Parts: sequence; structure tokens; C-alpha cells
Amino acid sequence: MDVTPLFSKMKRIIQHSYSPYSRFRVAALVFDEEGREFPGVNVENASYGLTVCAERVAVFNAITHGARRVRRVVVASETEEPVPPCGACLQVIAEHGDDDTEIVLLSLKSGVSRVYRLRDLLPVRFTGSSLGGGVDG
Repeated sequence: MDVTPLFSKMKRIIQHSYSPYSRFRVAALVFDEEGREFPGVNVENASYGLTVCAERVAVFNAITHGARRVRRVVVASETEEPVPPCGACLQVIAEHGDDDTEIVLLSLKSGVSRVYRLRDLLPVRFTGSSLGGGVDG
């Protein structure tokens, strides 16, 4: 996969990050089963527990607009090394994707990119079937 075009797109999206407390800007872009794109940025809050990561904002944006399956999630940060999604974000991605969902990590600072599958970053996940019902991932 050629990630080169994603860098300029993610540089535009990350400008909308609301991160006045950490100054750690993150942007995400979700691609659904139809190839549609849904952006998200991290949105901080003075009550830190209310902060929402860019990945979850992008997934929720996709679901809000009718997406049913997440096929790819691009995560961009302004760090030297690309930063993977946190555990909570991986679990949300797992709920709406599958083991083959692609996770693309970009460093907007150094130009480094890494590509994983969800199964690489979250090999064992919680599913609805763990409760005796629900949807299996």
C-alpha cells in the first residue's frame, strides 16, 4: 500500500485537533467497506477522563454516517515514531472491524510509516460472545 498520499491529507486533518492541555495532536481517518473516508481528531477536556482519542472519534463518525465495517484506520501524530492506538481504541476498532482491519501509523514529523493488521495489535479481544451473546468479531 502506498501511504504517500495520506501524509498531506492527515496534515490537514490534524489541524483540527483540540489538545490545549497535552499539546499532543492526533488525527485518524477511517475507511469503511465502501471505501468512504471518515476523519477524527483527539478532543481533550479539562476533566481529562472526558477526553476522546482521534481513533474513536473517527470510528464513531463512520458509524454515525452509516458505515457498517471498518476496513482501515490511519493514525497520524507529530512524533518521531508513529504512535499506535491505545487499548480502548483498539477495542472500539475491533467492535466495528475484524482481524484483517488494517491499521496504518504515520509520523508527520519524520515521515515514518508502519502498517499492521488489527490481529497484530490486539491478538485477543473481548467480544459480545464473551457475555454469552452479542456479535462475534
